[in-house]
Amino acid sequence: MPGGVEAKPPSPVRVKYCLYARKSTESEEAQILSIDSQIKEMMGMADKECLEIVEVKKESHSAKEAGQRPVFNEIVEEIKQGKYNAILTWAADRISRNAGDLGRIVDLMDSEKLIEIRTYGQKFSNNPNEKFLLMILGSQAKLENDNKVINVKRGLRARCEMGLWPCTAPTGYLNSKNVDKRCHVEVDPHRAPIMKKMFEKVAYENYSGRKIHAWLKDDLKFKTRNGKAFTLSNIYLTLRNTFYYGSFEYPKGGGQWYQGKHEPLITRELFDKVQETLMVYTERSEHKEFAFTKLMTCGLCGSGITADEKFKKQKDGTTHRHVYYGCCRFYDKNCKCGWINEDDLIEQLAVLVDKIDLDEIGMKEKIKAKVEEHKKFNSNLLGVKEKAIKVAEIDIRNYAKYILRECSIWEKRELLSCLKSKLKMNNKVVRIVG
Repeated sequence: MPGGVEAKPPSPVRVKYCLYARKSTESEEAQILSIDSQIKEMMGMADKECLEIVEVKKESHSAKEAGQRPVFNEIVEEIKQGKYNAILTWAADRISRNAGDLGRIVDLMDSEKLIEIRTYGQKFSNNPNEKFLLMILGSQAKLENDNKVINVKRGLRARCEMGLWPCTAPTGYLNSKNVDKRCHVEVDPHRAPIMKKMFEKVAYENYSGRKIHAWLKDDLKFKTRNGKAFTLSNIYLTLRNTFYYGSFEYPKGGGQWYQGKHEPLITRELFDKVQETLMVYTERSEHKEFAFTKLMTCGLCGSGITADEKFKKQKDGTTHRHVYYGCCRFYDKNCKCGWINEDDLIEQLAVLVDKIDLDEIGMKEKIKAKVEEHKKFNSNLLGVKEKAIKVAEIDIRNYAKYILRECSIWEKRELLSCLKSKLKMNNKVVRIVG
């Protein structure tokens, strides 16, 4: 070298390890060391081989799905930041059992941010052969996962074909605790009669879902086996569950139906009658549209305001439709709020319009659109030309009253979208709140 000074070899890279311990959730690995045992063994190995441990990470999430382990994701980011450049773990499959996370590790090695990975019996550094071996071990772990999924599905399908239910038993049944009767369900002596009675009340007494809910909650104080109240959604799911008459689909929506080996609580005829009753309620709710149901709440119990219609036949043969609004009694089934005729409600709202805070900008846009629509109708269809009408000349509140009294349900709802004040109804009287 010039000047007689010899070049010094580059200093070796300082290897800093992150000890990563993950508890496996796979059944065939149940005998593998626990997290604490892994850490104890790997720390002993580090002391013996003088490895520098700068971080210890623990995780219990499964490694089957890519990107789903928060601690592993932290390790990847901290390696990129240079906090450490090596991983010490019990076995290669602790790092990854899926192609996505394995690819992230190999990319870190390719970029020389991850120098090596050590396990209890192997070392993988950034050279083609060792990276290839790491990928083989990771792929083997993924193959085991995939085969396990296939085997589990096959086992579940076989049990379904035997008429056995492979999931948690629905309310009214209990999973057998007998180890020799896996997937067998038994009738729950306490809840099964109530489930059967629930179907009968809907079929023969025309109980609605809400009425069933009140009966279970208030009259029977009914609780599931987990000690929870039966929700309205659970009631409808139960009433549509074919399991109660002996047939079931598994998986849900898969199109494969099986005849259960369990004891049915109801007959197919009773189930079909319940479905007919539910269909009637569904059709009624789908075809009934009311303008003011979402506008008000009950001033006594805080429940929503619902609506119903009645038809009265006159002496001359005509039929008059009357709409009434009242408390839905969600919070208090004995609420005394009372019912008000829609015509009377509209007149009360028309009086309140003078006090209600309207979003006038929104109303002006709606008025402008209406005026333009009216002008086009007169000009194109009737050939009538009108003088220009200015929106400013129109009284917004009078226009709101006109909508309430004369326009369609949809236009009334459109008006309601401009209201800032809240309305409550109490004893057939509507008042402004806020």
